[in-house]
Amino acid sequence: MSVLILHRNPFEPFPYERWLSDYAGDIVVLAARDKLELFGERIPAGNHGFTHLELLDDFEDEEQVRGRALKLAVEFGIRHVVAHHEGDVTIAAWLREALRLAGAWAADVQPFRDKALMKERLEQAGIEVARYTVPQDADEALAFADRHGFPLVFKDRAGFNSIGLRILRDRDELRAHTAEVMADAPRDDLLLESFVPGRMCHVDGLVIDGRTALAWPSQYQYDLASYGTDPGARIDLTLDPDDPLTERLLSLTNRVLAALREPGGRLQDHGFHAEIFHTPDDRLVLCEIACRPGGAKVREVFHSMFGFNLGEYATRAALGLPLPLLEQSRGTRPRPRSMAGQVLMMKRPGHVRSVPAVPDEPWVDRFWLYGGVGQVIPPASGSSDFLTCAVASAPTRAECERRLRALGARFEAQTEIAAAP
Repeated sequence: MSVLILHRNPFEPFPYERWLSDYAGDIVVLAARDKLELFGERIPAGNHGFTHLELLDDFEDEEQVRGRALKLAVEFGIRHVVAHHEGDVTIAAWLREALRLAGAWAADVQPFRDKALMKERLEQAGIEVARYTVPQDADEALAFADRHGFPLVFKDRAGFNSIGLRILRDRDELRAHTAEVMADAPRDDLLLESFVPGRMCHVDGLVIDGRTALAWPSQYQYDLASYGTDPGARIDLTLDPDDPLTERLLSLTNRVLAALREPGGRLQDHGFHAEIFHTPDDRLVLCEIACRPGGAKVREVFHSMFGFNLGEYATRAALGLPLPLLEQSRGTRPRPRSMAGQVLMMKRPGHVRSVPAVPDEPWVDRFWLYGGVGQVIPPASGSSDFLTCAVASAPTRAECERRLRALGARFEAQTEIAAAP
């Protein structure tokens, strides 16, 4: 019995050796060195407490990752494959299928990774999504704009972390962008869709044995796509149990999961992260959904709400290990013990002159700092490339928001990044 973990993240948020302390088999990890360096982590000299740890410079060469993962799987007799980064979900599914292992195979995860296929399936199920097309060239993109107007959103059909996402507000911007990304040859890997106004909500949770065992909605108080230009504190917090949106979002997410799940499929135990627009005219429009736990500090927010880390339980569920705090709910979905949220500040380029002090309020559950005084840092590489983060909790959403905003204002005042010399 052994598990291979594909790891395109820093190690600090994923203490697998602790999460899997009762796992009797080998733990083999294939990790991306550049993600450890990006978050300022020391490169492990040994196996980091695992049976075997191997580092690749990065995971950009998917064929290299697949080849090395397959060799490790054969060498260590791997029986389970775990991947919590969106970019690795398809690789993990391919490896399971190649070796006939338990868990999701390629057809199971494809509707969650291919945003065009996702929207097609959801429309067939009567679930509202943004109008969209997969333009082969600039002419098709301009024709879509003529039919549906502006703004428009251009994104990678299988993208993640808002990398490459562009909001285009007129024909000049669309022409310039298509000239940049579609000049060489026809493409089928880009998605163009109508802009949906409103606040973005997200629903995160866990599916066990094909059933939603845990789920809770939150609402971003910022624009995800602005990670490269937003210098301020970004707030994200949960919805109260009696908020009128709460049950609507939970119900819609269950419909989405059902619409994308293959009949008799192998995707049975997994985390999920759904993003849903709440429009000014009170519609819920599905943006997209992933079949892995949410990023940023969503996993730690769930610890504040429910007493366990969402990433930990998704990992344990994939291996068939006990989930004691979920099992105590005896078949009913747990309700949060408090409201919680996160305040985030993105990296921005320059020379770091000062950073926030460690908060000492008892309601601050976790704090992270990914840069230090004297460093020269690059701009944020994606929507999860932070300078500092904190998770806080409170009895109600209103009080949680007040605390997070006060904390965010303090972080802004204490942070100084000057132009690099």
